[in-house]
Amino acid sequence: MNKKVEIIAEKVLSDNWYVLKKISFKYRTSKGEWQNQEREAYDRGNGAAILLYNKERSTIILTRQFRMPSYINGNADGMLIEACAGLLDKNSPEECIRRETEEETGYRIASPQKIFEAYMSPGSVTEILYFFIAEYDSKMKVSEGGGHVAEQENIEVLEIPFEKAIEMIKSGEIKDGKTIMLIYHLRLMGIM
Repeated sequence: MNKKVEIIAEKVLSDNWYVLKKISFKYRTSKGEWQNQEREAYDRGNGAAILLYNKERSTIILTRQFRMPSYINGNADGMLIEACAGLLDKNSPEECIRRETEEETGYRIASPQKIFEAYMSPGSVTEILYFFIAEYDSKMKVSEGGGHVAEQENIEVLEIPFEKAIEMIKSGEIKDGKTIMLIYHLRLMGIM
């Protein structure tokens, strides 16, 4: 543990959807002084994201769905274009991404490749996101996808030319951070 941090108190502010805590702590500065600080941290669990790509066709699979936080922050229709993703729910990242890929996109993947992991918003959210890529082809399509009705998911599956996706980032049509990271990873690594 970090000897510069001493947690004094944790208070649960909400546990309605996930857990929001207020944490009071002391932090030792570089000058050796102890400062009292407070922060709120939202714990929604860890997740995994994947970008499916087809080299032969130069396409990728993305999803489009309504996201309330984007809607209340100025996204006119609340719809976001994203890479497939989901929470681990006590599964391994690889188990999670296999499940989510089939539920959301309708593709059953064999060998997802983990490429990195990252904290997506460490100033307020505890989540670590595990990033994967995988090749797909039409033989892997086992359903229409779209998510689980019980989870109130209304997901549209999109097959997009890779170069168009790059342009959609530049134009602002794709604004989701994890998706941008995955698309640029394919470009940076020379995969697409």
